[in-house]
Amino acid sequence: MVNLKAKFPGYQIQEAVPLAEFTNTQVGGPADWVFWPQDLTALEDVLSVAQENNMPVTVLGNASNLVIGDEGLPGLVIFLTHFTEVKVHNQLITAQAGSALIAVTNAALKAQLSGIEWAAGIPGSVGGAVYMNAGAYGGQVAEWLQSVTVLTPDLKIKTYQGTELEFGYRHSLIQETGDIILDATFKLTLGQYAEIEAKMEDYNTRRASKQPLEYPSCGSTFKRPEGYYAGKLIMDAGLQGYTIGGAQVSKKHAGFIVNVNHASAHEYIQVIRHVQAVVQEKFGVQLETEVRILGE
Repeated sequence: MVNLKAKFPGYQIQEAVPLAEFTNTQVGGPADWVFWPQDLTALEDVLSVAQENNMPVTVLGNASNLVIGDEGLPGLVIFLTHFTEVKVHNQLITAQAGSALIAVTNAALKAQLSGIEWAAGIPGSVGGAVYMNAGAYGGQVAEWLQSVTVLTPDLKIKTYQGTELEFGYRHSLIQETGDIILDATFKLTLGQYAEIEAKMEDYNTRRASKQPLEYPSCGSTFKRPEGYYAGKLIMDAGLQGYTIGGAQVSKKHAGFIVNVNHASAHEYIQVIRHVQAVVQEKFGVQLETEVRILGE
């Protein structure tokens, strides 16, 4: 395997990096290589060499809604940590993929722009939010996204209009194309500062009261099955508090699986699979994961 660190001594590249340090679940084995590109040129340089050497590439945002297996990930893992510029122009907010959603909602508040208050407090990145059509409290990315700029697998810059992204529940076209999201532009509506702030504070209060924010987790673990609530099904199945090793179905909100005591990824995934099996057996409902599981 090519030595990326030796080939690009001026770039922020590390070998054999434990990914648990970067995931919200605090589980996950090592990546062969981790790269934090400082700009688009650096990203293109390293991707080009990775492709020439048939190296698997995984791009991660804030790693807030995923579980990485104990074996880690082969090849190259890219974090767009330095892609964090957020610009406001009239009713448009353009944010680079590595920007925190919280930074975007704060920029919207400052500019008195309404529409994405529901995203206040969500720990994900803009790229991750677009990739999975993140949503909460009745809002979703698809409603407000005007356009997305991506780097295609053949290293070309391309712009999609929001309407081209085939958004569905926790789904976007990007999940099939292999494109890397570089930035996203949201078109919002004019609002009043006090009203926007009040909505954001309300959502943050509701999150803090209902969600187990005191423990590492991947957020909402399962998609909402049609006609049901995942958390209620899990409670009705008697699984609230169910524990394997250090991983537990949250006692505060059964839709969350939390790392209560230095869980391994294997334990975390075992809890997910057990919950799915029991709910399927008891209610005939298939719980699909909202969380991405990589390297299982």
